[in-house]
Amino acid sequence: MKNHVEIRFLEGPQSRWADFKFTIKVLIEFIRGYRALSFVGPCVTIFGSARYKEDHEYYQLTRQVGAEVAKLGFTVMTGGGPGLMEAANRGAKDVNGRSVGCNIVLPHEQEPNPWLDKWVNIRYFFVRKTLLIKYSYAFICMPGGFGTLDELFESITLIQTGKIRNFPVIVIGREFHKDIVEHIHLMKEKGTISPEDLDLFVVTDSIEEAIEILREQSIKRFALQHERPRPYRWLLERNGKK
Repeated sequence: MKNHVEIRFLEGPQSRWADFKFTIKVLIEFIRGYRALSFVGPCVTIFGSARYKEDHEYYQLTRQVGAEVAKLGFTVMTGGGPGLMEAANRGAKDVNGRSVGCNIVLPHEQEPNPWLDKWVNIRYFFVRKTLLIKYSYAFICMPGGFGTLDELFESITLIQTGKIRNFPVIVIGREFHKDIVEHIHLMKEKGTISPEDLDLFVVTDSIEEAIEILREQSIKRFALQHERPRPYRWLLERNGKK
């Protein structure tokens, strides 16, 4: 006879002690993230696939995007892993910009990419998404899979529901995302989203357009100012000059 194993759906209710211990673990994750990222400055988070290699056109495109975002003065934030995340961080470092990541800890040991100034390893996806959103004044979505789309629609949903401010969401790659955009228009036609919800994001192939959106809808709208050099008083400096 075959041994029959009892099937459990999502483990069922657990003890309050187990739930409490999990809550503490989540709290510790958030605290670790805050400690690592609190002083990274205003960020633009770039979402994208972990699967594309250095020789792929999307890798090169994302590297350019990361560089142009960093030139504006933003810190480039990604999920910290390989592929297009690496490309964005690498682009920031190409122009001596700031580059940070929230790396997810997976069973196959995803390592932080080598182009990060600072990173934090996170075990829970929902904690990671919160950190990717918390420090950013805009979100750029490059081609990707389920995780990338999850991050994109999480950002749009939070803006749509007023949970975060109306930060720009820029989707780069018209051809790659055309079916998704068509489905969004279908949702509008079926009444599951409002017509004005189509204004919550922009789809483009132009890096120049994306950068202009950041200037107008992030820097100007939120009155961001370039960092000024801090004087070293012990060297008798004033306003960063001797």
